[in-house]
Amino acid sequence: MTAVTDQGRDHGQGEQREQREPGEEREQEEAERGDLKDGRRWDDGLIARRAAEAEAEQEGAEAGQAPGADEAGPQVEAYGLPGSPLRPRLDALRELVGLSRARLEGGTLAEAGRVLDEASARQRLSSRHTVVAIAGATGSGKSTLFNALAGVQISDTGLRRPTTSAPIACSWTDGAAGLLDRLAIPGRLRRRPVQGGTATDEALQGLVLVDLPDHDSAATGHREQVDRVLGLVDAVIWVVDPEKYADAALHERYLRPLAGHAEVSFVVLNQIDRLAGEAADLVLDDLRRLLDEDGMAVGEHGEPGATVISLSALTGTGVGDLRELLGRFVQARTAATRRLSADVDAAAARLRPVYVADGRPGLGERAREEFTDRLAEAVGAAAAGQAAEREWRRNAGRACGTPWLRLWRWYESTRQLGGGLDLMAQVLAPPEEELTARQRVEQAVRKLANDAVDGLPTPWAQAVRETAVSGAKGLPEALDDLSRNAQAGAGGGGRGPGVQGSGSGSAGKAGGAVGGRAARPPRPAWWPAAVLAQASMTLLQIFGGLWLLGQIVGVLEPGLLTPALLMLAGVVGGPLVEWSCAAAARGPARRYGQEAERRLREAAAGCGRARVLDPVAAELARYREVRERYVAVTELSTTGG
Repeated sequence: MTAVTDQGRDHGQGEQREQREPGEEREQEEAERGDLKDGRRWDDGLIARRAAEAEAEQEGAEAGQAPGADEAGPQVEAYGLPGSPLRPRLDALRELVGLSRARLEGGTLAEAGRVLDEASARQRLSSRHTVVAIAGATGSGKSTLFNALAGVQISDTGLRRPTTSAPIACSWTDGAAGLLDRLAIPGRLRRRPVQGGTATDEALQGLVLVDLPDHDSAATGHREQVDRVLGLVDAVIWVVDPEKYADAALHERYLRPLAGHAEVSFVVLNQIDRLAGEAADLVLDDLRRLLDEDGMAVGEHGEPGATVISLSALTGTGVGDLRELLGRFVQARTAATRRLSADVDAAAARLRPVYVADGRPGLGERAREEFTDRLAEAVGAAAAGQAAEREWRRNAGRACGTPWLRLWRWYESTRQLGGGLDLMAQVLAPPEEELTARQRVEQAVRKLANDAVDGLPTPWAQAVRETAVSGAKGLPEALDDLSRNAQAGAGGGGRGPGVQGSGSGSAGKAGGAVGGRAARPPRPAWWPAAVLAQASMTLLQIFGGLWLLGQIVGVLEPGLLTPALLMLAGVVGGPLVEWSCAAAARGPARRYGQEAERRLREAAAGCGRARVLDPVAAELARYREVRERYVAVTELSTTGG
C-alpha cells in the first residue's frame, strides 16, 4: 500500500483533481460553458450540437436563408473502396465462404464471415473519420493520455481501480454518429475536444478517439467491452508503463494475436518521467525487442509497421509528437482499409490449413488407368476374352474337324458323369468368388480415393472419400448388369462373349459363351472352303472304303491300289485340313478374344467413370476453384512457388 501511495504521489497528482476545491469546480464549469478568457469553446456532446444547430438556424433566418439550404449533399462519405485492392480480396473471400459452406463446418468459416460482415458495415460508414482506441492495463495512464490528447479532462482519472468502466469517445468533427453507434457508445459518453486552431488540430480533423476500460480489469464486463471494441475500431494505441510493458497478459492475449495489424497499431511507453537518465531508452529498446518476438513489425526507417514512441502524459513530454503522428495517420484516410486488410489476412491465415495442400492433389492418368485395370479385373474382362478366344477356336474345330474325331469327342463327353455339373459350375460363380469380386471393386475405389486425396486438406479429403464411397455403393451391381447386357448383346449380334455376373471368377466369365448357343462367333471368309475340303476328305474316305468293300465282296473287279490311295488321301487329308484350320484360326480367335476383352473393359471403365471418377473429379475441381479463390484472398501462392 505504501508503494502505491508513493507512486500516486510521484505521477498521479494530476489524477487527484476529483478532490478539488469549490472554486476550482466553478472554474471548470465556466470553462465547459465556453467562458474562458482565451475564447475556446467546449462542446459537450448532444446538448452542444443541438445548441449549435439552433444558433445556425437563427443565423440563417436572419440572413433570409432556409435552414439546411447550404447542405446540398450528405456530410458523410461512405467507404466505397472503388479502386482499392481490398475490394477484390473481399469479393474473393465472400466467394470462398460461399463455395465452402457445404464442405466445411460453420465454426471454421465463422471468423471469415465476421470479417465480411464488419467490412460491409465499415464501408457503409464515414470515410472521413478514423476511429482510434486507447487500450492499456490498470494504472498505465491511458485515461490521462486520452485527456492530454483531447486538451481537457474527459475521462476520469485517479487511484481508484478500475477508473474507466465504459468506453468514452471524443470526436474532433461531426458526422461520426454512425461509427459511434456501431461501437455501442451512448450519447452521454460522446465528447468533443478543446481545439486551438493550430496546424496539429487541423490535422486531427476526422479523428474519433475512444478511451477503453482496462484490458486486465478484475471486472469481466470491462474485459468483454475491450475485446468487442478492439474488433471494430480502425486503429489502436497501446499504452504501457515501465512496470507492465512486458506483461504476459498483454503480449499473449493481444499483441501477439494482433501482430498482423502492426500498421494500425501505436505502442506508447507512458510515464517516462519516472525513469532517470537513459533508462527510458533502454526500456523502449526492450519493448521493441518484445514486439519483435511477438511477430509485430516495428515501423522504422520508413518501413511499414507499428509506431513505437515514449512520452509522459502527465508532464506532456512527447504528447505533441504523438499528436503529429496521429494527425498524419488520420489525414491519410487509409486506416480503415488497412485494418480490414489485416483482418482478411488474419482470417486467411486461420483458413490456410483447410485450403492449402502439401502437394498437388488430383487424379493423374496413372491413377485412372490403375482404377480401370482393377475394375476390369473385378469384372473378369481378361478371362472373358480368353473364353471368347477358346469358343471361337472350338467352333472352328467343330466346323473343320473330322467327323470321326468329333464323334469320339461327343462319346467321351457323354461317358463322363457330371459333365453337365462342370458346365454349370463354370456358368454360376460360387458365392465366395462373388464376394471376392465385390471386395476387388471396393479396393479399387479405396485405392483411387487415396490417390486423389494425397496431400489434400482434411475437410476436402473427407469430401472426396465420401463422394467415392457414395458412387461405389451400386458399382458391383452395375457391373453385374453390364455383364448380363454384354451377354445379351453377344447373343443378338454375334459380336461378343456373354459374361455371367460381375462377381464371377475367371472360369465363370465364359459361362454365357459356353452355355448360350446364340452367342456364335463370326466366321471368316475361308471357313466354307475349309468345310468343303473337310467334307471332300470324308467323301474320299467313304468312297475308297466302299470301293474296297465291293472288291472284297466280289461285286467290283479287283484292284486295291486306286481305292486304297483314295481312302488314304481322305484319312490323311482330313486331319491335315483340321490342323490347317486350327492354325489359321489362331489369329482371328485371338483378335476376337481381344476385342471381347476390350469391349467389356471399356464398358466397365465407363461405368466406373460415371459413378466414381467423374464425381471425384468434380469434387477435386471444386477444391481447385476454392483454392484459386483463397489465392486471390491471400495474394500469395498456396504452394509457395
